[in-house]
Amino acid sequence: MEKFYLTTPIYYPSGKYHIGTAYAETLADFIKRYKTLQGYDTFMLTGTDEHGQKIQDKAEEVGQSPQEYVDKQAEIAKELWKVMNIKYDKYMRTTDEYHEKAVQKIFERFLKQGDIYKGEYEGWYCKPCESYFTETQLVDGKCPDCGREVKKMKEEAYFFNMKKYADKLVEYYDSHPDFIKPSYMKNEMRNNFIKPGLDDLCITRTSFDWGIKVLSDPKHVIYVWLDALTNYITALGYTSDNLELFDKYWPADVQIVGKDIARFHLIYWPIFLMALDLPLPKTILVHNWITMKDGKMSKSKGNVIYPDQLIERYGLDATKYFLLRNVPVSTDGLFTPEEFVNRYNFDLCNDLSNLLNRTVSMVNKYFGGVVPQYNGTPNEADVELEKSASEVITTFENYMNNYEIANTIQSIWSFVSRTNKYIDETQPWALAKEIEGESQSDKDLKNEKLKSAMYHLIASLRQIAIMIRPFMENTSNEILRQIGVDLANIKWDSLKEFKLIENAKVIEKGEPIFMRLNQEEEVEYIQSLMKK
Repeated sequence: MEKFYLTTPIYYPSGKYHIGTAYAETLADFIKRYKTLQGYDTFMLTGTDEHGQKIQDKAEEVGQSPQEYVDKQAEIAKELWKVMNIKYDKYMRTTDEYHEKAVQKIFERFLKQGDIYKGEYEGWYCKPCESYFTETQLVDGKCPDCGREVKKMKEEAYFFNMKKYADKLVEYYDSHPDFIKPSYMKNEMRNNFIKPGLDDLCITRTSFDWGIKVLSDPKHVIYVWLDALTNYITALGYTSDNLELFDKYWPADVQIVGKDIARFHLIYWPIFLMALDLPLPKTILVHNWITMKDGKMSKSKGNVIYPDQLIERYGLDATKYFLLRNVPVSTDGLFTPEEFVNRYNFDLCNDLSNLLNRTVSMVNKYFGGVVPQYNGTPNEADVELEKSASEVITTFENYMNNYEIANTIQSIWSFVSRTNKYIDETQPWALAKEIEGESQSDKDLKNEKLKSAMYHLIASLRQIAIMIRPFMENTSNEILRQIGVDLANIKWDSLKEFKLIENAKVIEKGEPIFMRLNQEEEVEYIQSLMKK
């Protein structure tokens, strides 16, 4: 069985995660479930980045030890992923003992190879980003990444010689077109960071002690990026006595990161791997942000929305649908209460739920709930619907190969719309209507057309249920239950086959899977959540 290893960022444990963080996790979960449905042996890694000065300061603020603080935060994160039904395979923490030992070994190897040297760092330090910047890198005297205040600092530190690998990294960019997605991020890294001259990276600190100590020089704490980035291999057992997972799954097939940490993953991470003489990930997928009308989410602006709040009122599937459908990976996505309610009412209720409800009702009305057998394509629209299904599956797969998730979901809904149109084209109510003086042969033909229409509608719903399954599992299960299709009949490679349904019986009375919302009331409710 072919393997597929994917990772999320390890998130900073700063409190409750908003929908921006939930988007990254949902994105990874969708890809993992899709590859599993295709028959891959999948492994998904997520976790928390728990060392650093910010953590130490935050713990002191709340009167806890750093370990107590991060233990609690990790549990909060795990509980949210449980609520969101995220199917990760391992939750790693940088305070895990195996990780700390591995990072120490990696540091000593770099030191021995001459990739690391000791010096003194003087520069502008941004505590929230845990990054140093030169005077010229600042924007209006502030951090170029987050826009916050910076502080002039000077201390002894170890540095990683990034310049040593700069040319090799550029060559890798050029020879591996799928390494960075979206592709424009490659030029951004090259033009903004590598071409002007890649600065060596400060990788230890002495001004705080909440971190992994350098074995050969314990007054130094290994700085966040060498510690955090290597989690993707240490979680698989790298440097340990048991390399089974590492040998099986590395290199990663896709690593998902937000654009705010793209530089660290697209420059420092591959260079670390080159220095370790390890293969690089096949693809690093950089996603953009979910923004609000007034810009980035911020508690001070009163525009933050949390996923569990949406899930509690609108359900998990509707929340995941919106996050993935409305946020193209390559550009920022906008969250508004109005758009959320519109997507719910039009896409989920009017399009999908209504299609299922109409179909179940007609199969009950015309055939006593028993789905007719496939006997060819007597309706003119039958062939077109089958062709449309085949095309949308191919389009879906092509988009997924490029991790264009929003487009993938849009393609599914184009088929939902096409199937609704098929009902209008075939007009089952007219086929079921007897006309006075109609010949028996005409009646038989109309009956065959009616059978075909019902079968094609059920077959299309089966295909839709499979395609939405990676991100709307509950809805998928409910569609399959209502149309009487066994879960054993939902393998991905069966999607293009129309002739699989036998002896299916729909439920006696259709049950709407999404109920229309009151637009004004729900918009007002979501706005109230954002102000809490």
